[in-house]
Amino acid sequence: MTYQRTNRDNMQNSSLTRCRKLLWFVAFAVFVLWYSLIYVHDWSSLDGVSPLIQNYADSVDPPDSSNEIDEATTNPTEPLVIEKATIQIIDQIASSSDNSTENQSKPDTKNRELETLCSSRYVYIHEIPKRFNDDLVENCRSLSDWTNMCRYMDNNGLGERLPRDKVFSGTGWFATNQFSLEIIFHNRMKQYKCLTRNSSMASAIFVPYYAGLDVNRYLWGSGISLRDSGALDLYKWLREQPEWEFMSGRDHFLVAGRITWDFRRGVDEDSAWGNKLMLLPESKNITMLTIESSPWNGNDFAIPYPTYFHPSSDGEVLQWQNRMRRLRRRFLFSFAGAPRPDMEDSIRSEIMAQCQASRRRCKLLECRSAGNKCMKPAYLMRLFLSSVFCLQPSGDSFTRRSTFDSIVAGCIPVFFHPASAYTQYMWHLPRNFRKYSVLIPENEVKAGKVSIERELRKMPAAKVAAMREEVIKLIPKVVYADPSFSSRLERVEDAFDLTVKGVLERVEKLRGEAMGGGEWWWSEAEELSWKKSFFGRLDNSEWDHFFERKAKDRY
Repeated sequence: MTYQRTNRDNMQNSSLTRCRKLLWFVAFAVFVLWYSLIYVHDWSSLDGVSPLIQNYADSVDPPDSSNEIDEATTNPTEPLVIEKATIQIIDQIASSSDNSTENQSKPDTKNRELETLCSSRYVYIHEIPKRFNDDLVENCRSLSDWTNMCRYMDNNGLGERLPRDKVFSGTGWFATNQFSLEIIFHNRMKQYKCLTRNSSMASAIFVPYYAGLDVNRYLWGSGISLRDSGALDLYKWLREQPEWEFMSGRDHFLVAGRITWDFRRGVDEDSAWGNKLMLLPESKNITMLTIESSPWNGNDFAIPYPTYFHPSSDGEVLQWQNRMRRLRRRFLFSFAGAPRPDMEDSIRSEIMAQCQASRRRCKLLECRSAGNKCMKPAYLMRLFLSSVFCLQPSGDSFTRRSTFDSIVAGCIPVFFHPASAYTQYMWHLPRNFRKYSVLIPENEVKAGKVSIERELRKMPAAKVAAMREEVIKLIPKVVYADPSFSSRLERVEDAFDLTVKGVLERVEKLRGEAMGGGEWWWSEAEELSWKKSFFGRLDNSEWDHFFERKAKDRY
C-alpha cells in the first residue's frame, strides 16, 4: 500500500511538472510570436502599417533576454498585456487610416469647392513679352514729357500713400494717377481666385498689355509708325499663339487705361491723334476695356477710372461709408474744372458762371495750370465731401475721373450728357440712373434755359437723402481694392470683380453664339450700339439728339 501510494504521488508530481513545463512553453511561444510580429516580421507590404509598427516598437525599451521567461511565467496577467498591446496597434492603425482618409479628403474637398466656385470663371493670363508691360514700368521716366510717372508706379500702380489727416482719416488712400488702371488691374488679376495655368480650362484669356502707357510716350510729336508699333507687334504675337486659334481671340480681353479716342485714329496722318489699337481687325474680336468707351462701336466697354481710395478690407469700406452718411455738407453743389474755350459745344463756361452767381450755395475749384489744386487729392476730396451735388459736365471727352471721386465722397453726381456715365459703366452703375444722379440736358444749359441751382433746390429733402444713400452704396462698386497679396474684400464686390464678371458673361455669350452657328455679335448697325446696350432695343429715340455725330474724325 505504501509503495502504491508513493508511486501514485510520484505520478501526480510528474504530471504537475509536465503541466507546468507546458504552461511555460505556451507562454514562451506566445511571447516569441508577439515579439516576432512586432520586431521581426516585415510589414512594409501593408500600406500605412509599417511606419506605425516601427513607431510603436521605438517607444518600447529593448527586451532583456535574461528575464524574458521570468516575466512571462511570473506575471499571470502577461497574456492580457499582450492583448492590450495588440489592440493598441490595431487602434493606431485604424486611427491612422481614418486620419489619412481625412487628410486626403480635405484637399479633395477643397479642390471640389474651388472647382465649384470657379466653374465657368477660370481665367488664363498670357505671358506676353515684357516689353509690352514690365519694361514700360521700369522705364517710367519715358512715359510722359511733363509728368514724372515713376511716383505713380509704387504700390502696384496705386502710387504713394496719402498721409492721414482730416480728409483721409483712415488707411487705403493713395495718390493714384487716372491713367494707372492697366497696372492696377493686372496686379489684381494676379490675385484672382480662379486663375489657371491650363489655357484649355479657361473661360477667358487676359492679355496684360499696358496699351495706355505704351501710346502715351508717342501721343505728342511722334509719327504714326511709332504710335502703332506696339499694337501691331502685340497682335502679331497673339496670332501666333495656340490660344488665339480656338475662338480667333473672342475669348481674349485687355485693359487700355486711357479713353477710347486715344486708340481710334481714323486716318493715317501724323497730325491725327492716337493710334489704331481698337480699329485693327484683331480688335473686333477682343473685348477691350477702357475708362471711356465709344457709343458708336461694339467692341469696347467702359470700366471706372481709378480713384484715390483702394480699401484692403470690408471694414475699411464700411467705415468710410458710415462716415459719408454722418457728414454735414455746407454747399448745395460744386464744380472742379477748367473752361474749354476752344470747344464750341462745351458748357463749362456756363456752368462756372452759374456757380459763381450762386454765391454761398456753390463752391468752385478752378483747375488752372499755375498751382493747379485739382492735381492735389486733398483739395478735390475736401470739395466733394462738403457738397450735396457735384457737377460733371463733359470735358475733352464725355467722361471724367471726377465722377468716381465724387461718388466715393458720397456726393450726388449731376450729368449733362448720357454718355458721361449711363451708356458707359453699365456693369457698375444702376440702369435706373435717377436713383443716384441728376440729368440736366446740356443743350438747355448752353441756351440759358435752365438754372442749375433752381433745379437742385426744388428736389424734396427725402428724395435727396435717398439718392445720397444710393451713391454711398455704390462706393465699393466703383473702387479698385488694394491689389497687394494680404488684401481681400470678402463680402463686397469692387470694380474689378464686377468687370471680370461682365467679361465672363460676354465671352460666354459669344461662345454660345459660335456653337449655335449664330452671329458673333448682334447684327444691327454698330453706330447704334449705345442704344442697343442701354435700352436693349432700337425703337427708343429719347436720347437720339445726344448721340448725333457731328465730327466723325474726332469722335
